[in-house]
Amino acid sequence: MTRVRSAVAADVPAVKAVIDAAFHHYIERIGVVPAPMEEDHAANVAAGRVFVAGEPVAGLVVVIPEAGHLYLDTVAVHPDAQGTGLGRTLMAWVEERARELGLPEVRLLTNAMMWENQKLYARYGYEVTERRVDGPYDRIHYRKDVSLP
Repeated sequence: MTRVRSAVAADVPAVKAVIDAAFHHYIERIGVVPAPMEEDHAANVAAGRVFVAGEPVAGLVVVIPEAGHLYLDTVAVHPDAQGTGLGRTLMAWVEERARELGLPEVRLLTNAMMWENQKLYARYGYEVTERRVDGPYDRIHYRKDVSLP
C-alpha cells in the first residue's frame, strides 16, 4: 500500500506541480483559477496540513482539523497517476486521520463545475450538505460520518 507521509519543505515544488497538473484543466471549464492552485503551498506545508504519497510525489491531501470535523481542503492526484487507486488511498487515509484525531466527520467541498469529483465523493459515501456561491466559486459542500471504520 502506498505510504502517506507529512510533507516537508523540500516537497513544496512537487506539491505545487501535482496541484497545478491536477487542476489546470478546470480553468477553462469554470472560468477562474481553481482555489487550490492559489494556495500558499509553503505555508500549508509549514503548518503541517499537507500529506503526500508516492516517490516522486504523485498525490496529496491538505487537511485542517476543525471543531468537530476534519476539513479536507484539497485532494490532488497527478494525471499520470490517476486510475491507479492513489486517490482512493488518500481518501481512506483522510478518514483514518479524522478518527485518529477523535473527529467524527470529514467535510469537503468542490466546484459545481467539477462533476467528476461529485461522482467520486458520492461513491465514497459523502453526502451533500449545501450548495453555496463564494465569490467566483459555485461550491457544493459535503460531509461524511467517519466515527465508525
